[in-house]
Amino acid sequence: MKNIQIKASQFFELLKASDTSMWEIFSQMIDGAEKEIIFLDDEEKVLFHYILPETMEKLNNDREKFAKEYSEKLSGLN
Repeated sequence: MKNIQIKASQFFELLKASDTSMWEIFSQMIDGAEKEIIFLDDEEKVLFHYILPETMEKLNNDREKFAKEYSEKLSGLN
């Protein structure tokens, strides 16, 4: 499995500036092989990681799961 390291702050600033979702970027990276995407802070410490699946179907499942969990966490804050 290939590892890809991304500086989180720069990545999310780029997404914001280009008005693009991370899921759109992830979909462009799919090539039939799983990849581990490692998000780092500015001091190169691991913040979190994501296993990019090998198919769009699996990516869409991940996106739906993420949206549901995110929504649940937000509703718990209110």
